[in-house]
Amino acid sequence: MTEHNGILLESGTNELEIVEFEVNGSKYGINVIKVKEIIQPVPVIPIPHSHHYIKGIIQLRGEVLPVIDMRQVLGSGSAESASQEKYIVSEFNQQKVVFHVDNVSMIHRVSWDQIEKPSDMYQSHHTKVIGVIKRNEDMLLLLDFESIILEINPETGINVGMVKKLGVRERSEKKLVVAEDSPLLRQLLSDTLTEAGYDQAEFFENGQDALRYLESLTADQSPVEEHVQLIITDIEMPQMDGHHLTKRIKEHTKLSKLPVIIFSSLITDDLKHKGSRVGADDQISKPEINQLIHSIDRLIL
Repeated sequence: MTEHNGILLESGTNELEIVEFEVNGSKYGINVIKVKEIIQPVPVIPIPHSHHYIKGIIQLRGEVLPVIDMRQVLGSGSAESASQEKYIVSEFNQQKVVFHVDNVSMIHRVSWDQIEKPSDMYQSHHTKVIGVIKRNEDMLLLLDFESIILEINPETGINVGMVKKLGVRERSEKKLVVAEDSPLLRQLLSDTLTEAGYDQAEFFENGQDALRYLESLTADQSPVEEHVQLIITDIEMPQMDGHHLTKRIKEHTKLSKLPVIIFSSLITDDLKHKGSRVGADDQISKPEINQLIHSIDRLIL
């Protein structure tokens, strides 16, 4: 798999490509956009006293990269040597990591509206599953790789302390709409936005719910800008992704003037063109929360 595979899809189609892989007989998925390449396992150097998810480090074309044992992550014990095991080299949140899996089988193209949100009956804070893809008799579990990295290194996450460094800020009356599927990140965003003075934020767990809310505001005869002044959206979300949400907003007669900030771990120089094509007013990589606050200030104050 080469580095350009993550940009095969047109912007705003609400589709994605999933790399299917196996761990201990179960099938999982990772967004192609996160995948730089898939390689055969190479010798790993163990790191003493590292997090138990970390298998060690490898050197790949001059770069030293951590290797994450997905059997440990998913509670299946250490990976056993097998002829089909693979290393998935990934990049997101402005960092590269390697995931050790039992096998990589194929790539699927699916729509975000085919991805079901995990039921509260079996979903918990620790399951790391953000979506379920049904394929005939099989099910593919879409994993929250950002939360895996956050568990290993909490410093890579959104930090309220970073906002405090901006100094004392006055409370703003501006109203925000935020689309973010991760419960953990919704809470972190709520805390940081409140610290920054933006405590009037309405949160939604996917783009579809956020769009329905925004469209409901247009039924009123008053300008929609009186009800909401800015939208913040993640990219990866079940039902409707952030690129498609942005496209729908910018194509809507009454919503198009609302500024949209895409705040995602998938913001890279190679992929920013996707957000630009759907009309995003700004694109900021997680966890650069200070940049997000500055962007909000610039767009609505």
